[in-house]
Order: sequence, then C-alpha cells, then structure tokens
Amino acid sequence: MAAHPFRHALTRLGELTGHTHAFFIVPLYGAAWLLLDRESFNWHSIAVLATWFMTLLIQRAEHRDTLALHAKLDELLRVQDAARNELMTIDRKDPEEIESERQKQYPTSS
Repeated sequence: MAAHPFRHALTRLGELTGHTHAFFIVPLYGAAWLLLDRESFNWHSIAVLATWFMTLLIQRAEHRDTLALHAKLDELLRVQDAARNELMTIDRKDPEEIESERQKQYPTSS
C-alpha cells in the first residue's frame, strides 16, 4: 500500500497551505526569483506571484470554513445521544477513507 503515505502527504500539504506561514513563502520565492534570474522577472512574474498569493488566500478561507463546520458538527455529535462517537474523529482520515466509511454506512448514497 505505497499509495497510502502519498495520499496522506497530499492531504497534509493541503492543510499546510491554509496555514499563516504559507504566506511567507510567496515573497521569499519572489525575492529568490528576482535575485537569481532578474532578466525573467517581469509583469508575468508578478502575475504568477499574485495568483499564487490569491490561491493561498482562497485555501485559507476554505480551511477556516471547514474547521468551523467541523467544530459545529462535533458539538452536535457530542450532545446527540444516538450519535456514533467515532464520527467525531473521522476528519483525521484521508478523503478516500472517509468516502469508504460513507459507502459502508450508506451504500445507496453517492
């Protein structure tokens, strides 16, 4: 199962892009680009850096929304007596494992 660590690494990378420290990479990359290849640093380069920065902003907003949604659902699961407690930690699994769990519980849902 060599794909499992790779999938886990991709999920972790997605989480890291939503972290505040990811924003420091963009100016560092731009400075390195400017220092190492000044001739190729033009308006296109600025557009690339701006696109990368905006992508990180969108990823951070999505990550924040997802965390808030999980907190709300965790609270609902905590107070609901009939809820299965193992669902409170399902967000720690890889997306493929979550989908597999959903298919086991609800085979007709897509």
